[in-house]
Amino acid sequence: MIRFFDILFSSLALVVFSPLFLLLALILWLTGERKVFYKQDRVGKNGKAFGLLKFATMLENSPNLPGGDITSGNDPRVLPIGRILRKTKINELPQLINIVLGDISIVGPRPLTPRNFKYYNAKTQEIIVKIKPGLTGIGSIVFRDEESIIQNSHKKPIDCYREDISPYKGDLERWFYKKQSILIYFTIIFLTVNSVFFPSSKFVWKIFKDLPLPDSGLFKKN
Repeated sequence: MIRFFDILFSSLALVVFSPLFLLLALILWLTGERKVFYKQDRVGKNGKAFGLLKFATMLENSPNLPGGDITSGNDPRVLPIGRILRKTKINELPQLINIVLGDISIVGPRPLTPRNFKYYNAKTQEIIVKIKPGLTGIGSIVFRDEESIIQNSHKKPIDCYREDISPYKGDLERWFYKKQSILIYFTIIFLTVNSVFFPSSKFVWKIFKDLPLPDSGLFKKN
């Protein structure tokens, strides 16, 4: 049933957003490094690697530059137009193609690079690879402004991600694994749309009252 809705919604979205795709392709070609799309290896269901598509918002050699796979809010590797695309999450739209191909679902744990996946503890890794990753998910909603959290932390980006973000994000994804259903699927889609238009909204906590609670200082500026 969920696969049916994945194909239906993603196919419709590709048609609706096709003019935007063409416009952004032209802009990125003219203002960036003459690359429109960026494909990055991510960990999928059953631990199988696949290429996740995004609009090219960063320097092509970014993974080999300081910061690695972790991006902060003021990251110098991000291209000028890329800042807008990342802030609005428009850079994620090419993943509609990944949904049609069956690599990911609309809703599920965000697929991580192999390097970042290792920051999850063994229990979380074991659970996450049992389900198909998603374009959006509970972790994506709660960490809507993850790059700002990293930027505002007094820790190095990699330490902030490994010590503060990854453990709590793992708790959220384990919650999703236990709760997943068609109702949760549609609720998370609704909450994702809400978070795009109202980035500071705390509506997710009112809908899902049993979500694991974060460390008291995680979402505060340091």
